[in-house]
Amino acid sequence: MNIQHKAHPWHGIQPGESAPDIVTAFIEIVPSDTVKYEIDKATGYLKIDRPQKFSSMIPTLYGFIPQTYCAERTAEYAELMSGKTVSKGDGDPLDICVLSERSVTHGDILVQAIPIGGFRLLDGGEADDKIIAVMKGDEFYRQWRDVSDCPESYINRLKHYFLTYKHLPSEKSICEITNVYGREEAHEVIRRSMADYQYHFGNTDGE
Repeated sequence: MNIQHKAHPWHGIQPGESAPDIVTAFIEIVPSDTVKYEIDKATGYLKIDRPQKFSSMIPTLYGFIPQTYCAERTAEYAELMSGKTVSKGDGDPLDICVLSERSVTHGDILVQAIPIGGFRLLDGGEADDKIIAVMKGDEFYRQWRDVSDCPESYINRLKHYFLTYKHLPSEKSICEITNVYGREEAHEVIRRSMADYQYHFGNTDGE
């Protein structure tokens, strides 16, 4: 009997033949989720990380780019571009926020996305970049080709989420956004995270 195994979302799915111009994104959580899901690295299944604290709700589709890894090359670039001391990458696949005009009601899906920029976020001194992308073919957001096309209020909403979602109001955040960058810089972050993945994991299919 031929048994088909589900590909591991991190290791068993390609980042996309046209990466970094167009990437495959694995979506973990959507704006309506009241708990934060994230991939279980060992099994590839989604697991509950924690409830969303207070009113912190992710404003976009959120997940990661398969076969990427935030390690040495990603951290080196973060340090170069931010002027801050960056100890290392956060050891996770590269995070991505995907803008879509249409509601998507659940995660655990693949989306074709076009990166237009990102945030350089440092979490306790570790590189934890957030790529900003638009869903390929989206009738509204496809007009945004670079993060500079986004209204400042939209960017501020994303920044607020990432700076506050882990912490109670009485807690001091250890997260810092040093830069909001455009498409070309986002492409370089993606390339470096793909190189970090290849260095650490090689050509494993992870299935």
